[in-house]
Amino acid sequence: MITRPFGATGCDVAVIGQGTWRMGERAPAQRDEIAALRLGLELGMTHIDTAEMYADGGAERVVGRAIAGRRDEVFLATKVLPSNASYAGTLRACEASLKRLRTDHVDLYLLHWWSDRNPIGDTMRAMQQLVQRGLVRFAGVSNFDLEQMKAAKAALGDVPLACNQVLYHLRDRAIEKDILPWCERQSVAVVGYTPLMRGGFAKGMVAEVARRHGTTPRQVVLNFLTRRRALFTIPKASRPEHVRENADALDFTLSREDLRAIDGEFS
Repeated sequence: MITRPFGATGCDVAVIGQGTWRMGERAPAQRDEIAALRLGLELGMTHIDTAEMYADGGAERVVGRAIAGRRDEVFLATKVLPSNASYAGTLRACEASLKRLRTDHVDLYLLHWWSDRNPIGDTMRAMQQLVQRGLVRFAGVSNFDLEQMKAAKAALGDVPLACNQVLYHLRDRAIEKDILPWCERQSVAVVGYTPLMRGGFAKGMVAEVARRHGTTPRQVVLNFLTRRRALFTIPKASRPEHVRENADALDFTLSREDLRAIDGEFS
């Protein structure tokens, strides 16, 4: 798996990682979910993203079991809910996530989305404290627009804003207008979630490009969505064949013609 510098953190992170939305919801499925995450690690997808919201902490528990004995291999990210994101609440939420994840720190801690319920300055002050205590290596945000990112960055002070995690797939490329260019200028990583938009991309130009390269439409989509250096993505996969597909999605290079054709169809 290809790695790239993750914003201004100084860390190289797998360009394609693993999402965990809906994991941990059903006990009978957890064995397969853990196996899928472990297979992803073996294939180099060492960036694992989760959140306290997912299955009310259940996804974090699944991740904790999946990375047991392999924590040092993983770039681990989780998120605090805005409803918990007061100064004291952020500290408590992080400590609770660490217990569920069975680790003493996370690599990346994100505010899940903007809310006026708690001032952004209070949340970011807690992030600073967590970094100082060594419970969090890097702080970031999720689902923030441009002005919200600027406010978060200012509130973090000397702690770099590591990333903005955002919805990004072929039919929703709104971030390319202002969020992505600003992040590129400011050395902030952009992590796209739901890149495969729950299917519906296997026809038309994507399928044609996949045939030319001897790959799959899924791989073409992931390749396209990470074509710029600031871009990372975290597809969720519970089936081994999809995990392997995701892991191999950067084993070919899209030509300028390919990029223009996909861009034209999904502009």
